[in-house]
Amino acid sequence: MKLIIAFIQPYKLEEVRDAVKAAGASGMSVVGILGFGQQSGQTEHYRGAEYEVDFVPKSRIEILADDDLADGLVHAIESTAHTGSIGDGK
Repeated sequence: MKLIIAFIQPYKLEEVRDAVKAAGASGMSVVGILGFGQQSGQTEHYRGAEYEVDFVPKSRIEILADDDLADGLVHAIESTAHTGSIGDGK
């Protein structure tokens, strides 16, 4: 058995769910999290005021998979969640 943990952009969650189901996953757990990496937060504007957002919202996915399915599931997550920009996740 392998535990697959992935951090993805929240708007990619439904696409990733469909991809891992097609790759043979029988289920997955999802948690909304906050964090930062290379992008180190971002500047937002609200009602004319500028403020720094130190943490960016992400979705953490956990899948417990049989050894023979693990590589296919990782590939499905990587190919579906990848956008090519900073913040794609791990």
